[in-house]
Amino acid sequence: MLKKMRCRMVSLAIVSFFIVIMLVAVMVNVINYYVVTERADKTLHYIARFEKASPAAPRRGTFMELPNREDNYMTRFFSVRLKDDGEIAGISTDYIAEIDDAKAAEYAQEVLRRSNATGYIDSYRYAVSEVSEYKIISFLNVAKEQNSMKSLLLLSIAVAMGSLALVSLIIILLSGKAIRPFAANIENQKQFITNAGHELKTPLTSISTSIDVIALEHGEDEWVANVKNQVVRMTRLVSELVMLSRLDEDTPFPDMESFSLSEVAGELVAACGQQAKALTKEFRADIQDDLYITGDKSAFQKMISALLDNAIKYSDAEGKIFFKAYKKKGKTIIETFNTCAFSELPDVNRLFDRFYRPDSARSEDTGGTGIGLSIAKAVAEKHGGTISAECPDEHSILFRVIL
Repeated sequence: MLKKMRCRMVSLAIVSFFIVIMLVAVMVNVINYYVVTERADKTLHYIARFEKASPAAPRRGTFMELPNREDNYMTRFFSVRLKDDGEIAGISTDYIAEIDDAKAAEYAQEVLRRSNATGYIDSYRYAVSEVSEYKIISFLNVAKEQNSMKSLLLLSIAVAMGSLALVSLIIILLSGKAIRPFAANIENQKQFITNAGHELKTPLTSISTSIDVIALEHGEDEWVANVKNQVVRMTRLVSELVMLSRLDEDTPFPDMESFSLSEVAGELVAACGQQAKALTKEFRADIQDDLYITGDKSAFQKMISALLDNAIKYSDAEGKIFFKAYKKKGKTIIETFNTCAFSELPDVNRLFDRFYRPDSARSEDTGGTGIGLSIAKAVAEKHGGTISAECPDEHSILFRVIL
């Protein structure tokens, strides 16, 4: 239990940090992208103004439109002037070395095929503007900015992964110390339950013996019968609490053995079948032969007993109960099905909680303690399996153990 708690705490902390660090990395890169794009669009605005100064043809001369004079000499761009019918009226490649007129025309045609007035093509940011009867497409070289964005992206990912690894190591190292108070509380709780169980057994035995003597001397009556029933119920509750306390340990079953689940289930089914028959309930079982598993035999007896006992107690009058144990795709499956009459569908996720009863009034009539299914779940999980409940309608319920 403590091991699972520690793993869950470590996992939640690492996942939470991972989400936060990735959100930060994404935000930094997104903000950087918009800043770089906005700066490029502002430069394209100055370039378009420079080109619009001469409506008849691309302007010749020194580009000095940017507020920072040094930036003008580092800005590499070209432009294409188009007529309304798409015919190229002029191309300016004076401010770039790697683009000729043919390549510039190809880029212009690619922009015309797009519907966006701005965007990226390869290592260029473009913008479309109109002047008189001409359309001017300006292209700005942003290769350095793109390389800078890629470098920031790779750096942020590397920093995020490195931070995650470092924080994960710190969390793992400190998780033991963080969980120590919980471990002490759980250990004290288990010790209290164990001690209380042993202390309660003596007075319960004494009460049981005394009530037997009273019954012999004064005869049986409803009061004697009630005391006997409550003693039996209390004894069972103490026994189940002690077992639950034992199941909370990391290794409750140190000595596991291979045994025949078919035989164990068969013996229990035979006894429960008689009990169901006495209550005029239909009971059927289908147990596959030669079902062998490795585990604690007594624990499996308690688990199957809890499932069968639950089916018998909570099935409706003259209801149907069906027990099945079989192997499928290498997994051993145990199922108990019973008809019932719920006033409302129970919360199947809470059926395995300790002391949870979907119908408390009926549970008191049946003498249930609300621990049997908790024991069944603990036994299944301690053997590496799972247990689940399904309520397809208000008239039946199915419990399934997969090992």
